[in-house]
Amino acid sequence: MTDTIKSFVSSQNNNPGIRHTPLKKLGLIGGISWHSTVEYYSYLNQLVNNYFNNNTNPPLILLNLDQCYMHSLQRSGNWDSIVKMLIDACDKLQQAGASSVIFCANTPHKVYDEVQRHSTIPILHIAHAIGMSIKKRGLCKVGLIGTIFTMEESFIKEILKDDYNITVIVPEKEENRKRLHTIIQNELSHGIINPETKKYILDQLMLLEKRGAEGIILGCTEFPLIIKQNDLEIPIFNTTLMHAQMGADFILGLLKY
Repeated sequence: MTDTIKSFVSSQNNNPGIRHTPLKKLGLIGGISWHSTVEYYSYLNQLVNNYFNNNTNPPLILLNLDQCYMHSLQRSGNWDSIVKMLIDACDKLQQAGASSVIFCANTPHKVYDEVQRHSTIPILHIAHAIGMSIKKRGLCKVGLIGTIFTMEESFIKEILKDDYNITVIVPEKEENRKRLHTIIQNELSHGIINPETKKYILDQLMLLEKRGAEGIILGCTEFPLIIKQNDLEIPIFNTTLMHAQMGADFILGLLKY
């Protein structure tokens, strides 16, 4: 059990080991990438284990998507097909008994609104998990790295600004944003951890800190595979863990947002 996971255990549990209500079933749309999906699965099980102080495991249903195909759709700008994939995944998970769904990645939230409009099952938005965590730390300005879509579009930044009054900054130079995107797709999503790549990412994070970032959002669920809290002096926000905590709170009936 890591200290990071310990810090996320809900304080609302007054009777460890006692289950007062049935656990809610959560659907996971994974495979984007499978490496970070493994982290989601691990965190969700550990968080629920920790809550009950035993080996109670959460009811999870995983639907694994084809990341290669999704990346090809992203490159061609065919987001309509991605929307259809995600709607179909939500429907299948709901039919399998899930009460709610999470996308196991940041980038699919670009089309969250459209998918949610066409799905009757609630989808837990990663930006709210991020916003709640940053708000608890009392920070007002944070840096964000992720895919080119996450950094350059508003689907994460707008929610953080409008709902949590958090200002988000990203790397200034387009070439740096593009390289971070390439690192995600060509290295991290394949499980490749390169020391030179880590140095490059840390250099970008230090530039964000110099521009006033009080913390850093690892806005791609692959970045926590290479960047850890002990790499920086300012706090980092692991979106995989924060989103998993949101999922665990839903399972336990504790989610309020």
